Amino acid sequence: MPVVFQNMVLIHAVLGWVIAQIIKLIVGLVKKKRFSFTLLMSSGGIPSSHSATVCALAVSTGRQYGFESAIFAISVIFAFIIMYDAAGVRRAAGEQAKILNRMMRDLDRGDTTSAQKELKELIGHTPFEVFAGAMLGIIIPFIFILNY
Repeated sequence: MPVVFQNMVLIHAVLGWVIAQIIKLIVGLVKKKRFSFTLLMSSGGIPSSHSATVCALAVSTGRQYGFESAIFAISVIFAFIIMYDAAGVRRAAGEQAKILNRMMRDLDRGDTTSAQKELKELIGHTPFEVFAGAMLGIIIPFIFILNY
């Protein structure tokens, strides 16, 4: 087996992303009453796969190298930056996309020759979505105790 498959920090981080995306798919199925394969690869929604990934990375790093290690500190700061971006900058970009899409629909009502593709609006997260992803990422290294 390649050694990369023995890297528990990497495995936990990937599991954080995969589990968050599967939960997102299930939430979408329950909310919209239809299966949407695109949700598996989309950003936005609950839980935040960004938050789940970086929190699983940080916690797994802490468990393997010690919570007092410099690499754990780097992982935590990295996680905070990613979560801040997910809830702040990317969410603001999503709000701008909503406004631009509304403007395009309004223009389309007056000019039927305009057929513009709508911008993706769900690119950021609410603070609750980030928190849910963070909690998921924090518990994954404790649930999937493999080899440390």
